Amino acid sequence: MVHELDSALTAERHSPVTAQTHCSHTQDDVPSGRTTRIRTAIAAAAVLSAALAGCTSTDDISNSSKAQTSTPPELTDEQRAGIREAAGLPSTPNLQDWAAYIKALNSLDADIVHGKEDKAVSRGIDTCSAVKRDPGNTAKQATAVGQRLTSPTHPEGCDQATAEKILNAVHKHICPTY
Repeated sequence: MVHELDSALTAERHSPVTAQTHCSHTQDDVPSGRTTRIRTAIAAAAVLSAALAGCTSTDDISNSSKAQTSTPPELTDEQRAGIREAAGLPSTPNLQDWAAYIKALNSLDADIVHGKEDKAVSRGIDTCSAVKRDPGNTAKQATAVGQRLTSPTHPEGCDQATAEKILNAVHKHICPTY
Protein backbone atom coordinates (compact mmCIF):
# COMPACT_ATOMS: atom_id res chain seq x y z
CA MET A 1 0.00 0.00 0.00
CA VAL A 2 2.84 2.43 0.85
CA HIS A 3 4.60 1.54 -2.39
CA GLU A 4 1.44 2.33 -4.39
CA LEU A 5 1.08 5.72 -2.71
CA ASP A 6 4.75 6.48 -3.29
CA SER A 7 4.43 5.54 -6.95
CA ALA A 8 1.41 7.80 -7.32
CA LEU A 9 3.33 10.72 -5.82
CA THR A 10 6.29 10.10 -8.11
CA ALA A 11 4.05 9.95 -11.19
CA GLU A 12 2.30 13.15 -10.17
CA ARG A 13 5.60 14.98 -9.67
CA HIS A 14 6.87 14.01 -13.12
CA SER A 15 3.67 14.90 -14.94
CA PRO A 16 4.09 18.26 -16.67
CA VAL A 17 0.35 18.88 -16.53
CA THR A 18 0.22 18.35 -12.79
CA ALA A 19 3.19 20.54 -12.07
CA GLN A 20 1.78 23.38 -14.15
CA THR A 21 -1.79 22.99 -12.98
CA HIS A 22 -1.20 22.81 -9.23
CA CYS A 23 1.60 25.28 -8.82
CA SER A 24 3.88 27.60 -10.72
CA HIS A 25 7.09 25.70 -10.02
CA THR A 26 8.37 22.33 -11.27
CA GLN A 27 9.79 19.28 -9.51
CA ASP A 28 13.25 20.79 -9.58
CA ASP A 29 12.01 23.69 -7.43
CA VAL A 30 10.60 21.38 -4.68
CA PRO A 31 13.09 20.85 -1.88
CA SER A 32 13.94 17.20 -1.26
CA GLY A 33 13.17 17.52 2.50
CA ARG A 34 9.55 18.39 1.73
CA THR A 35 9.15 15.30 -0.46
CA THR A 36 10.63 13.14 2.28
CA ARG A 37 8.23 14.59 4.86
CA ILE A 38 5.24 13.95 2.59
CA ARG A 39 6.36 10.38 1.95
CA THR A 40 6.94 9.83 5.66
CA ALA A 41 3.51 11.21 6.55
CA ILE A 42 1.79 9.02 3.96
CA ALA A 43 3.71 5.96 5.11
CA ALA A 44 2.85 6.68 8.76
CA ALA A 45 -0.84 7.08 7.88
CA ALA A 46 -0.81 3.79 5.99
CA VAL A 47 0.90 1.97 8.87
CA LEU A 48 -1.51 3.50 11.38
CA SER A 49 -4.60 2.53 9.39
CA ALA A 50 -3.26 -1.01 8.97
CA ALA A 51 -2.59 -1.22 12.71
CA LEU A 52 -6.06 0.05 13.57
CA ALA A 53 -7.65 -2.42 11.19
CA GLY A 54 -5.75 -5.19 12.96
CA CYS A 55 -6.93 -3.99 16.39
CA THR A 56 -10.59 -4.42 15.54
CA SER A 57 -10.42 -7.93 14.22
CA THR A 58 -13.50 -9.88 15.27
CA ASP A 59 -11.39 -13.03 15.62
CA ASP A 60 -9.31 -11.40 18.36
CA ILE A 61 -12.41 -10.19 20.19
CA SER A 62 -14.20 -13.52 20.09
CA ASN A 63 -11.09 -15.47 21.11
CA SER A 64 -10.34 -13.23 24.08
CA SER A 65 -13.94 -13.33 25.33
CA LYS A 66 -13.96 -17.12 25.12
CA ALA A 67 -10.81 -17.34 27.19
CA GLN A 68 -12.17 -15.06 29.93
CA THR A 69 -15.64 -16.59 30.27
CA SER A 70 -16.15 -18.51 33.48
CA THR A 71 -19.11 -19.72 35.46
CA PRO A 72 -19.60 -18.03 38.84
CA PRO A 73 -19.83 -20.40 41.79
CA GLU A 74 -23.32 -21.42 42.80
CA LEU A 75 -24.57 -20.23 46.19
CA THR A 76 -26.67 -22.39 48.42
CA ASP A 77 -30.02 -21.16 49.72
CA GLU A 78 -28.46 -20.82 53.17
CA GLN A 79 -25.64 -18.65 51.79
CA ARG A 80 -28.13 -16.43 49.95
CA ALA A 81 -30.21 -16.06 53.11
CA GLY A 82 -27.08 -15.13 55.07
CA ILE A 83 -26.14 -12.46 52.53
CA ARG A 84 -29.66 -11.01 52.57
CA GLU A 85 -29.70 -11.02 56.37
CA ALA A 86 -26.33 -9.25 56.55
CA ALA A 87 -27.69 -6.58 54.19
CA GLY A 88 -30.79 -6.20 56.33
CA LEU A 89 -33.07 -7.65 53.68
CA PRO A 90 -35.72 -10.18 54.66
CA SER A 91 -36.69 -13.02 52.36
CA THR A 92 -39.45 -12.45 49.83
CA PRO A 93 -42.80 -12.64 51.63
CA ASN A 94 -45.00 -15.70 51.18
CA LEU A 95 -48.10 -15.36 49.00
CA GLN A 96 -50.39 -14.56 51.93
CA ASP A 97 -48.16 -11.76 53.27
CA TRP A 98 -47.55 -10.50 49.74
CA ALA A 99 -51.29 -10.19 49.06
CA ALA A 100 -51.95 -8.58 52.45
CA TYR A 101 -49.18 -6.01 51.86
CA ILE A 102 -50.51 -5.08 48.41
CA LYS A 103 -54.05 -4.84 49.82
CA ALA A 104 -52.83 -2.54 52.62
CA LEU A 105 -51.05 -0.25 50.13
CA ASN A 106 -54.04 -0.16 47.78
CA SER A 107 -56.33 0.74 50.68
CA LEU A 108 -54.15 3.81 51.32
CA ASP A 109 -53.91 4.85 47.67
CA ALA A 110 -54.07 2.61 44.58
CA ASP A 111 -51.43 4.83 42.96
CA ILE A 112 -48.80 3.55 45.41
CA VAL A 113 -48.79 0.13 43.73
CA HIS A 114 -50.08 1.43 40.34
CA GLY A 115 -50.35 -2.12 39.01
CA LYS A 116 -46.71 -3.02 39.73
CA GLU A 117 -46.87 -5.42 42.66
CA ASP A 118 -43.32 -6.73 42.20
CA LYS A 119 -41.93 -3.22 42.36
CA ALA A 120 -44.00 -2.35 45.45
CA VAL A 121 -42.85 -5.50 47.28
CA SER A 122 -39.24 -4.90 46.26
CA ARG A 123 -39.39 -1.37 47.67
CA GLY A 124 -40.98 -2.77 50.83
CA ILE A 125 -38.09 -5.22 51.21
CA ASP A 126 -35.62 -2.35 50.69
CA THR A 127 -37.46 -0.39 53.35
CA CYS A 128 -36.75 -3.22 55.80
CA SER A 129 -33.02 -2.54 55.46
CA ALA A 130 -33.62 1.09 56.48
CA VAL A 131 -35.72 -0.11 59.41
CA LYS A 132 -32.92 -2.39 60.54
CA ARG A 133 -30.28 0.34 60.16
CA ASP A 134 -32.22 2.87 62.22
CA PRO A 135 -34.25 0.88 64.75
CA GLY A 136 -36.63 3.01 66.78
CA ASN A 137 -36.22 6.11 64.58
CA THR A 138 -39.69 6.02 63.04
CA ALA A 139 -39.51 9.58 61.70
CA LYS A 140 -36.32 8.86 59.74
CA GLN A 141 -37.71 5.55 58.50
CA ALA A 142 -40.95 7.20 57.35
CA THR A 143 -39.00 9.91 55.54
CA ALA A 144 -37.05 7.23 53.67
CA VAL A 145 -40.31 5.42 52.79
CA GLY A 146 -41.85 8.66 51.54
CA GLN A 147 -38.90 9.23 49.20
CA ARG A 148 -38.64 5.60 48.08
CA LEU A 149 -42.27 4.94 47.16
CA THR A 150 -42.84 7.17 44.15
CA SER A 151 -45.61 6.79 41.62
CA PRO A 152 -46.78 8.40 38.37
CA THR A 153 -48.96 10.96 40.20
CA HIS A 154 -46.48 11.33 43.09
CA PRO A 155 -43.04 11.35 41.43
CA GLU A 156 -41.48 13.07 44.45
CA GLY A 157 -42.87 10.48 46.88
CA CYS A 158 -45.62 10.62 49.45
CA ASP A 159 -46.36 12.78 52.48
CA GLN A 160 -45.17 11.90 56.01
CA ALA A 161 -48.57 10.62 57.23
CA THR A 162 -48.95 8.23 54.28
CA ALA A 163 -45.31 7.17 54.63
CA GLU A 164 -45.91 6.21 58.28
CA LYS A 165 -48.90 4.07 57.25
CA ILE A 166 -46.82 2.39 54.54
CA LEU A 167 -44.07 1.79 57.12
CA ASN A 168 -46.60 0.06 59.38
CA ALA A 169 -47.65 -2.19 56.47
CA VAL A 170 -44.00 -3.03 55.80
CA HIS A 171 -43.46 -3.93 59.46
CA LYS A 172 -46.58 -6.04 59.59
CA HIS A 173 -46.32 -7.96 56.30
CA ILE A 174 -42.72 -7.97 55.09
CA CYS A 175 -40.37 -7.71 58.06
CA PRO A 176 -42.33 -8.22 61.29
CA THR A 177 -39.20 -9.24 63.23
CA TYR A 178 -37.33 -5.99 62.55
